[in-house]
Amino acid sequence: MKILVTGATGNVGRMVVDELLALGAADVRALTVDPVRAALPDGVDVVRGSFRRPGTVTAALDGVDKVYLAPDPATAPAICALIARAGVRHVVDMAGAKGDHWQAVEDAVEAAGVPFTHLEPGEFMANATLWAPQIKAGDEVRDAYPQAVNAPVAQEDIAAVAARVLLSDEFAGRSFELTGPEALSRPAKVAALAAGLGRDLRYVEVAGTEAVALFESSMGEYGQWYLDGLAQLVDHPQAAGTVVSDLLGRPATTYSEWARRHADLFG
Repeated sequence: MKILVTGATGNVGRMVVDELLALGAADVRALTVDPVRAALPDGVDVVRGSFRRPGTVTAALDGVDKVYLAPDPATAPAICALIARAGVRHVVDMAGAKGDHWQAVEDAVEAAGVPFTHLEPGEFMANATLWAPQIKAGDEVRDAYPQAVNAPVAQEDIAAVAARVLLSDEFAGRSFELTGPEALSRPAKVAALAAGLGRDLRYVEVAGTEAVALFESSMGEYGQWYLDGLAQLVDHPQAAGTVVSDLLGRPATTYSEWARRHADLFG
C-alpha cells in the first residue's frame, strides 16, 4: 500500500511521515517543496512539488492508494479532482472545525467522491510561541481575553492520529474533532507553560487598541482575526474531548508536557 503525504516539509506533514514509518509503513511517498529542509528519512520516496501547485502533484499520485492531504482551501478542489482521477482509495484530510475557513477543504474532498476521513483539530499548542518573545524577555505575559477557553491540541498528536487512520480501513466517512485533554483559559495556559518550563510567569490582561497593537506586532494582518477568535471563545468555549486518546490508546499530550518538550522555543 503506497501512501502519499502532502505538505511533508510542514510541521504536521513531516510528523505524519515519521509516525507512518514508526508504525511499520513500508511504502511512503512524501511531496515536499524542499527535500533538503524536510530531511526525510532514508527509504521515503521523495517527490518535489506542492499541494499549493496542483500541476506538480500528478506524478506524485502515480500508484498511490492513500493520501494525507494538508489543508489549502484555494487548491483543494483541483487537488481532489486529481486524487479521484488517480484512483486513490482513501483521503485523510486535515481541516478544522466544521463551518469555518477550512470547510472548503472538506467540501472538496467529499465532492471528489473518494472515501475520506476528516481530521478537525482546533488550535495548535504551538500557537503558544506567540508568547515566546515575552517569555524570553522576562516573566510577564501580556495577552487579551483571559476568559477565552479552548482545548488546544499538540501537532504531534494530530500526526499520530493521521498515521493510524491512514493505515486502517475502518474510519472511512467519519469526522474526528481533535482536541487536547484540557479546556484552558488564557491565564491557565500561561500557568501550564510555567509549570512545563519551570518558570514563574505572570499573566497580564490588555484590551482595546493595546491588545490590537500587541497581536498585530506578532501576527501582522492576522492579529485582529486571532483576537476575534478569542472573543468568540469567551461566549462559546471549546470543551476537551477524548478522541485523540481513544484513537491512540494513550493519553493526549497536556499543555505542560508540550511545553516541557519544546522548552527550547521559549529560551
